[in-house]
Amino acid sequence: MLTVALPKGRIAEETLEIFGTIFGDEFKFESRKLILEMGAFRFLLVRNQDVPTYVAHQAADIGVVGLDVIEEQGLDIVRLLDLGIGRCKVAVGIRNEEELDWSKPQMKVASKMVNITRNYFSKKAMGVEVIKLYGSIELAPLVGLADAIVDIVETGTTMRENGLKVAETIMESSAHLIANKHSFLAKKSEIMNLYTQMERVVRGA
Repeated sequence: MLTVALPKGRIAEETLEIFGTIFGDEFKFESRKLILEMGAFRFLLVRNQDVPTYVAHQAADIGVVGLDVIEEQGLDIVRLLDLGIGRCKVAVGIRNEEELDWSKPQMKVASKMVNITRNYFSKKAMGVEVIKLYGSIELAPLVGLADAIVDIVETGTTMRENGLKVAETIMESSAHLIANKHSFLAKKSEIMNLYTQMERVVRGA
């Protein structure tokens, strides 16, 4: 049996649709249940940020999670396949009337993605103080808490409605199939068989 960690929400639903296409059955969690067992699979419904942790610690053999989460956490896992779902980007947001000034000695940036933010500004040779927030990140520049934000952007509507604009795109992200390193060796045939079938669906073959 393969244990699969899925993030709650749209990515889980779209991943289960891929499984449904492959196996000709309906894969769906009942009501508030967090575990779904079907055939050779056991699915775990977890928080988005927790998927790599479940996989890295072998509580799940494989998982599906956004590339932004993988990059932010930097855990020792195997990246297998870009599923092309849950597309978004990680971007720097600033107030509409401002421009990014790379000549500044330091900038205050609010984000929940501390590592991605630090790495990006470090590559730009810009000192950065990262203020970690867990929500309502767009508020930070409006009340003087930060000069800029680093956040997930899908359509840009939330930023625009709060008087912000995308100044730079740090990375493009979409959901990836990942695997635990030990599981990948111990269950390689099952994982690679699933990988091949998922790739066919994703590529529309």
